[in-house]
Amino acid sequence: MRLLALACFCAAHALWGCSSKEVDRRQPKPATAVLVFSKTSGFYHESIPAGIRAIQALGQENNFRVDTTTDAGLFTAARLQSYQAVVFLSTTQDILNETQQTAFEQFIRSGRGFVGVHAATDTEYNWPWYGRLVGAYFDGHPAIQPATIRVVHSAHPATAGLPARWSRTDEWYNFRSISPDLTILATLDESTYSGGTNGANHPIAWCHEVDGGRAFYTAGGHTTESFGEPLFRQHLLGGIQYALGKK
Repeated sequence: MRLLALACFCAAHALWGCSSKEVDRRQPKPATAVLVFSKTSGFYHESIPAGIRAIQALGQENNFRVDTTTDAGLFTAARLQSYQAVVFLSTTQDILNETQQTAFEQFIRSGRGFVGVHAATDTEYNWPWYGRLVGAYFDGHPAIQPATIRVVHSAHPATAGLPARWSRTDEWYNFRSISPDLTILATLDESTYSGGTNGANHPIAWCHEVDGGRAFYTAGGHTTESFGEPLFRQHLLGGIQYALGKK
């Protein structure tokens, strides 16, 4: 009898566990979805996996789904419709063909959002529309070192709550072909590090509206450690929320 009772208890326990998993699978998925795209045709940043994990965690904490891919084949009008924003996470060089470029342009023109992180400005130099979307192109960098960021637009979600002078260590990009219509959110104080070439108004994070959509860019994120910094994660989350039209 004891063996029979134990068997019944185990069977019931197993059935209960299965039922719990079924309930979990039936939980509604977030209606908001972000695609993180990290294809590279040039330099590969070792921080990409850490960036993916950080954005996935931000999605779980803030109720948006995060899908990740290096497959440019997802850039079709039909498949991009599943997302409200696309993150180019340290993409490099030529990553989309002309058909895929057209689909992404249509995505932005439908009112969706773009987030560029770090090497997103080292991407698609021969696609003028993308240059206008991302806001500038990469023009070299000095060695990784500490520097001070000056927050110049503290009301934006990506900079709200950051210190007015934010000191951190990263790889600090210089830029060329900077779009004139950017809302500059933060600049680099070139007096606090060596190797800056953009002068007194060296942009490091910005946003703007493009063809009915929204674009945010931050030059931070070269180092793996960046994505473990609470303030940098807060900065990145605010940029994603802006691109999603949440704030």
